[in-house]
Amino acid sequence: MENGKSPKLRTVKKSVPAFSLNEFPKEFPFLLGKELIYLLASKGKPEIDGTDWENMFADCIGAEWRPSNVGLDDIILGNTAWGAKTVKSVTPSKQKKVRLISGRNSPVYSFGDKIDISTDPALLGKHVLEIWNERVSAIREKFKHVRTVVLMRADDLSEVVVFEFETIRYDTELYKWEWNKNNNLTGFDKRTEEHKFTWQPHGSQFTIIEDVPPKSLIIKIRQPQTLDKEQILATLGVDRTWVTVERRNG
Repeated sequence: MENGKSPKLRTVKKSVPAFSLNEFPKEFPFLLGKELIYLLASKGKPEIDGTDWENMFADCIGAEWRPSNVGLDDIILGNTAWGAKTVKSVTPSKQKKVRLISGRNSPVYSFGDKIDISTDPALLGKHVLEIWNERVSAIREKFKHVRTVVLMRADDLSEVVVFEFETIRYDTELYKWEWNKNNNLTGFDKRTEEHKFTWQPHGSQFTIIEDVPPKSLIIKIRQPQTLDKEQILATLGVDRTWVTVERRNG
């Protein structure tokens, strides 16, 4: 290069995520608290499923809820995608680890493996992780940032913990596998000996064990009174004209 000089380049702005990991928007905990209170007041029962949580999280951060078959990109905001998980906990604010059901990985379908306890656990575990890795790779081709957001909830929803982590591929060489007493396949970190994965032959359910990060968000709410059904209907002015009845002939 002439005079040994390097070319001058324009600064390229890096692709930044919707917000930093576990640094939720300022109003997020209050918006989520209101959602939970409304759910309790309207349902009368502390019941929340995965779809409820996906919807709530998307609304609270101003994202789009777009359910997918893969389950890793159900919530979209700019270049960031989330999969959402919800689990029950006796004391969410004190729990250090959480088991997350992370889909159904079928080595029978994907690799033609024969599944029984005589099958080499190392090979089978490798195939289970490769299926997971392929799913993650497919999503990361579309989104720069891919995360999982978790809602740990008390039975009565009076306390919840929210946290997120990067959805990653796993190096198959870092884990060892064995059959447990329940004939499920279990994966362990070779370095720490910690239990990381469980795969169930019956149903092909794949579970990942995650650490709860220190920066998790703890939200506590006051239990509301259940809304009176008849009062709500009266407020809406519902009468018999709101209902149309037809009968099939033949």
